[in-house]
Amino acid sequence: MITPAFELTQDPDFLTIIIKVPYARPSEFDVYFEGEDFKFYAKPYFLRQLTLPGRVVEDGREKASYNTDEGTFTIRLPKEVPGQYFEGLDMLTSLLAPKKSRSAKPLIEEIGASAELSEEEEEEFEWEIEQSPFEGGSEGTPPLQHPYGFGNLRSGVFQRLQDELSDVIDIKDPDRTPADERRRKRLEAEAAKFEPDHYLADFFEDEAIQSVLKYKPWWVDAHKKMTALQRESHQEHDTHTFVVFSEEEREQLRKFTNKSYLLDKRSRHHVYLGLIDILLAYCYEICVNEGDKNVESSWNIRKLSATLCWLESFGCIHDVLVSFGRRVLCYPLYRHFGLVTRAFSDTVTILQLGKAAVLKCLLDIHKIFRESDPAYILNDLFITDYCIWIQKIKSKKLAALSESLQQTTLTKAHMGLELEELEAAAVLVQEEENALKAAGTVSKQQLLSSESETSDSKESSGTSSSETEGSDSDERESSTSGDGEINSFQGTLEEERTALLIDCNGLRQGTDTSALGAGEETAKASLQSASLPGKLIEELEMQMHSAMRLSEQPEGLATASCVSQEQGHPVPEPDRFSEDTAGRGSFLEVSSKPSPLLFLCSPNEDED
Repeated sequence: MITPAFELTQDPDFLTIIIKVPYARPSEFDVYFEGEDFKFYAKPYFLRQLTLPGRVVEDGREKASYNTDEGTFTIRLPKEVPGQYFEGLDMLTSLLAPKKSRSAKPLIEEIGASAELSEEEEEEFEWEIEQSPFEGGSEGTPPLQHPYGFGNLRSGVFQRLQDELSDVIDIKDPDRTPADERRRKRLEAEAAKFEPDHYLADFFEDEAIQSVLKYKPWWVDAHKKMTALQRESHQEHDTHTFVVFSEEEREQLRKFTNKSYLLDKRSRHHVYLGLIDILLAYCYEICVNEGDKNVESSWNIRKLSATLCWLESFGCIHDVLVSFGRRVLCYPLYRHFGLVTRAFSDTVTILQLGKAAVLKCLLDIHKIFRESDPAYILNDLFITDYCIWIQKIKSKKLAALSESLQQTTLTKAHMGLELEELEAAAVLVQEEENALKAAGTVSKQQLLSSESETSDSKESSGTSSSETEGSDSDERESSTSGDGEINSFQGTLEEERTALLIDCNGLRQGTDTSALGAGEETAKASLQSASLPGKLIEELEMQMHSAMRLSEQPEGLATASCVSQEQGHPVPEPDRFSEDTAGRGSFLEVSSKPSPLLFLCSPNEDED
């Protein structure tokens, strides 16, 4: 026989049961219901017994229909008390369970299960009272084996699966390690793993972290809707309205084997606190990945939960928060205290939504571990039992737990990692660096301004120097042109004087005063045409008078000079104007370089 897929809904007067039987013959089916019992049979499907959360009655208003397109039966049953609210219609695993064990010889007989539930419901659990951690094994536990798992009900598992579990948990040989030793080793490992540089980097450069903190998971909108409806009607509403299970999740609920858990007060205390620890790690994973799953999802959840990674048994809510906060700041990629507080508030929201929201989160964790090797072993140790157990507890227990969690405070000082001191020192260093940068910027600006002023002064001096050079060049050009004219004039005078003194190879020699006078008049005419400054004119006139005195020089000097030139002996060129030792005045010496201008007369003139 096949257990069919089914779901339950309700309105104030009716309970509706939808059963999917796509391969059944609709003409052959049986339905039985009475009080809290419901049974259904349509070959090959058999819903052996469904235990309803409330009583139904057969009064003629019941109705059944079949949808051939979808292959579903829809059965509407009237409530015995109209308007009664049936709680836990989504808890399919618990609905499938029989009220009593059907085993012929049960190893553990469960006496007065309903009385136990009512006792647990009425008991006021003191969440904030710290209890000593569970150390001893249960009765019958082999020596040197310490329990762990859901409610500390397992032991000896790691001895058989040591190779598989070495990558799942951090503690070595947990079967022989008591609870207090696990906690001590965990704290030492966290202190050694904490990296101040990583923490400060995420503290100052938190753009990516602030981005993921803006993500809103599904429970945020569900909580808003629930709060709005409760504010309007002031009544309790079905969590099915706010929390919707997928078909895959419903199928997983039907696969679970329902069972009862015999937990004493201390064990129940550990179970509730372990639930908070697991939900905190799950909320962190959903936040940082914005609802998407990846290969690191399994690692994040089990690494951040000391319950899963170190098999920790907590004594109070504050210890749970401190452990989770420390592990967030030591292990994952994003190590920011804002993520700790965000997971804290999300866990409170999930608990306020009730056990349907908690169950949906646990089913998601179960799926993540189921698809990860070898993390699936944690499902057998913790998650599967949590999924079954959460369906049986009362919602007011979760409400009380969420209220106690909300009233618990958590600060950076509680982490024991000197976070505030690190941040203060880092801020101080950052301020000093900013001050140095500011001073460097000011000095650089001053340097740039001084360089600009220097360049401006250089440009202005360059402009003035270029102007000065321009004027100097103009003066040099004018003086050069003047000097050129003077040199040409001096060359003319020299040629004329040489013509008067030399008469070699057809050249004549004479001391005709009229010729000198004519040369003087010509020189004066040239000076006048050149418009030279008055001082230069006076100097030239003095030189002309000195040249006229050459007639007083002995003829032998000129003749010897001419003879030396004929013999090829170079005569050094003395200064044009020299002072004789007797102080008789200046005289012009003949240049050793022959010049065609010295030929002042033609041969015809000599013949005449």
